[in-house]
Amino acid sequence: MGYDAIALTDHSSLYGAIDFYEAAKKAEIKPIIGVEANIAVDSLHDRRPRIDDWTYHLTLLAETNEGYQNLLKLVSISYLDGFYYKPRMDKQILKEHGKGLIALSGCLKGEIPKACAENNLEKAEKVLRAYQDIFGPENFFLELVSHPESPTQIDVNKRLIELSQKTGAPLVGTKDSHYLDMEDVEAQDALQCIHAGKLLADVNRHTIRTMDHSLAPPDAMVAAFVDVPEAVENSRKIADRCNVVLELGKNLLPTFEVPAGETEMSYLRKVAEEGFVKRYGATPPEGARERLAFELDTIERMGFPGYFLIVHDYVNWAKNNGVIVGPGRGSAAGSIVAYSLKITNLDPLRYGLLFERFLNPDRISMPDVDMDFDDIKRKDVIEYVTQKYGRDRVAGIITFGTMAARAAVRDVGRVLGWTFQEVDRVAKVIPPPVQGKNIPIDVSRKENPDLKALDEADPNVHRLLDLASRLEGTARHASQHACGIVIAPRPLVEFAPLQKAQGGDVEQVIQYSLHPCEAVGLLKMDFLGLSNLTIIREALEIIEAVHGDEINVDDVPLDDELTFELFGKGETTGVFQLESDGMKRYIRELKPSSIEDIIAMVALYRPGPMQFIESFINRKHGKEQIKYAHPLTENALKSTYGIPVYQEQVMQVSKDMAGFTGGEADTLRKAMGKKILELMAKMRKIHFWSSQKRSSTIRGRISLHTV
Repeated sequence: MGYDAIALTDHSSLYGAIDFYEAAKKAEIKPIIGVEANIAVDSLHDRRPRIDDWTYHLTLLAETNEGYQNLLKLVSISYLDGFYYKPRMDKQILKEHGKGLIALSGCLKGEIPKACAENNLEKAEKVLRAYQDIFGPENFFLELVSHPESPTQIDVNKRLIELSQKTGAPLVGTKDSHYLDMEDVEAQDALQCIHAGKLLADVNRHTIRTMDHSLAPPDAMVAAFVDVPEAVENSRKIADRCNVVLELGKNLLPTFEVPAGETEMSYLRKVAEEGFVKRYGATPPEGARERLAFELDTIERMGFPGYFLIVHDYVNWAKNNGVIVGPGRGSAAGSIVAYSLKITNLDPLRYGLLFERFLNPDRISMPDVDMDFDDIKRKDVIEYVTQKYGRDRVAGIITFGTMAARAAVRDVGRVLGWTFQEVDRVAKVIPPPVQGKNIPIDVSRKENPDLKALDEADPNVHRLLDLASRLEGTARHASQHACGIVIAPRPLVEFAPLQKAQGGDVEQVIQYSLHPCEAVGLLKMDFLGLSNLTIIREALEIIEAVHGDEINVDDVPLDDELTFELFGKGETTGVFQLESDGMKRYIRELKPSSIEDIIAMVALYRPGPMQFIESFINRKHGKEQIKYAHPLTENALKSTYGIPVYQEQVMQVSKDMAGFTGGEADTLRKAMGKKILELMAKMRKIHFWSSQKRSSTIRGRISLHTV
């Protein structure tokens, strides 16, 4: 459209600020971060019925980085302290945190425009002076909003111009935009109905569809304010003045207190070495000590010793305070350092787990350790972390539920007034997700014959699908991340806006979801609550109370024949990941004789690799020949009868066949797993070069052997 700068001012929050900032920067457009604030009638602490549920709107824009910091504080205060029906600020708090901000008088719900609409210019001027006192005369603008279809807005604009002429307060031209194109107007109206629980046909409801709220091109904005050119000129001046620069991608790790005379790295080496000896004894397996040294050197080079010490601290606190902790989940189980620190309880050497999948030396990315705790006592671990690092530095993470294809169809059908049966008839035809990825409605309308037939035969269905396709992917509601906790080195309000948590084990959440949270560099830890661990803890307590036997769950043998006999009979109700009917059928056919068989079955019982389950079972029982695509793949695939089951096997094959380093192998794994074609092509070139190098080395060895 020709814009080189644009502002995003969400109502009362900064939910979209980081995504917006990144997208604008990528498009080489200056992002102006702001908020359309709710201003309390008097004090944000007042809670008077039918008085303080009313608020005025005020547009706030961050001019400087200090202004952005103040926006974070103001939004957090409005949610944590000022919430009454909606988050609220007041003039006193604006005065305390108004530096670095540019303020506009707002839309028709602004205090000054409302006074103008009531033809009370005396009150309007009084409020104007109050805001000029807060922000400074050069930082407060009277906002002329372009809505020529609104007689009220036209009258208010005239009075604002009069007020400007009388007081010298600068004007600025804006347009209230809620969607990009006029074609989106009905979809936006439907979205409001979804949120409000209304029907599109309802007469007595809030709607903005009577006016144009699309994003206007620059020439239209110039034409709208042709009689007050200074309003457009000031818009340019404000854009030039706003220069917030966010430092994204930096890791903000809390400082872990270590004993006197130690650094985080020296202390990590000491604790890891002590744990290594306890795990492996005086004579560790071949290559184990070299692996430990490599991991510690990588951790030091990447700057993550504090991360490991933090996790080590709260995991071992949990274990020492009666909380059952899972043995390990995800890529962290591939770290011998994590094993030595008792963060995980799985020997990565025994199970062929690779450290590079957890921490790739070729790229700096924050480690991610997922920890399982029994779901009753999980709150005790979070409380320990909160007390250790400070309540103002620990919070949950917000998450936004978006409308997938079927959900969008059902929501739109409801606001259109359709019956459940009518909507269900269409929703059931929408194809289900493929490997967890939803098929866009517009794709299904072309490629799915049943949906295509409905779409073409019924104009009502056509309208339903049109609206649903426009709303597909839209944020529908906010909730709290099930297990994500952030720990900051300083008060969290310096890095993200906060609001109260919706129950659970934390008091507050940051308004940035997972990706923005990582972008600003906040340390995210996963504290997963698992009911199976609670059952295990309670079972151990009952056994001790009834039989007097104190059992350490970590000492339970993994080669017990009676247990495998139970599994072979499919008696796995209550066993994590083995209790579904489908899994019970396969586990009976498999008749597992080792823990490795169970691990492989759990990995295979997923949408992608399920096709290999029958072959895996047949190969185990000798009913099918074990084949390898190449002799060099046998090392990686022997434990799974020649069938690639794990991502680590892909990494090992690339190391064995192409001479890849661990980091290159992990990059290939990521490219394959996420289907990144460009990266796969790049790794193919590296593979070819490595293969040539390997072939040359092999030929050299053959020649030497012959001689």
